[in-house]
Amino acid sequence: MKRVTSISLGSSLRNKSVEADFLGEKFQIERVGTDGDLKLFQKKLIELDGKVDAFGLGGTDMYIYAAGKRYTFRQIERLAAAAVKTPVVDGSGLKNTLERETVQYLQREGIIDLAHSKVLLVCAVDRFGMAEALDATGASVVYGDLMFAVGVPIALRSMTAVNQAARVLLPLIVQLPFQWLYPTGEKQNTITPKWTSFYDEADVIAGDFPYIRRYMPENLAGKTILTNTTTAEDVLELTKRGVKTLITTTPQFEGRSFGTNVMEGVLVTLSGRKPEELAPKDYMDLMAQLNWKPRIQTLNS
Repeated sequence: MKRVTSISLGSSLRNKSVEADFLGEKFQIERVGTDGDLKLFQKKLIELDGKVDAFGLGGTDMYIYAAGKRYTFRQIERLAAAAVKTPVVDGSGLKNTLERETVQYLQREGIIDLAHSKVLLVCAVDRFGMAEALDATGASVVYGDLMFAVGVPIALRSMTAVNQAARVLLPLIVQLPFQWLYPTGEKQNTITPKWTSFYDEADVIAGDFPYIRRYMPENLAGKTILTNTTTAEDVLELTKRGVKTLITTTPQFEGRSFGTNVMEGVLVTLSGRKPEELAPKDYMDLMAQLNWKPRIQTLNS
């Protein structure tokens, strides 16, 4: 049996392990949270190196992208270097392919008229494929990078603005501790409403779920959430707040959708190649064979 393990800086309360079949191959896929403990994060990589088929880096990014340029978080790169035998992925391959295709699919199939929707994308440089695809639909998008990652009350309203800010700020930001920018550990279990007016004005709230969850208001009536990783508890929470539709880009197993890093690990394992050897077309071909489609759940009618 193949084994893909996501080592996450996020809360251990979100841990999950399931068995699944992909193209006739048996897999164990699992998520192991380290509650923001960097030493434990690295220790787990060392312990499992060579014993699993692929590592996903969860609750963090190693790479973010803007205007076609890749920026590397030095802290995460150093931690990931602890794995010397097992390939390591952070989900970037699927953010560039699956999430881009998901937006195009939703528009093409008439599931959401994104071209005439107001969208809050909580962080564009984290979901760069989604950001570029949303921009291409003609949607009215607020890009929340400065608000959600840096805490600066400035809404970016075009990809041009995102790219301009990125060129100035990202070379500095990737030198910072990742915990300063993203909810890790216990912070993933806390909801403190903020930027409420931007949630209120959006028809669609999109992007990384811990970012969405961290600041979401009590009332999300009628909203559509387009995201990746949700637990059964998350679905209940969104239902209680009035969310109309939940769309997850990655497949669901036993009530849980796993992160892009986990599912990228599955595709890399199926390919039998190293992550750096895979092009976007390789990911798209594998996903076509697997017939992956976004999961669409109506939570409130």
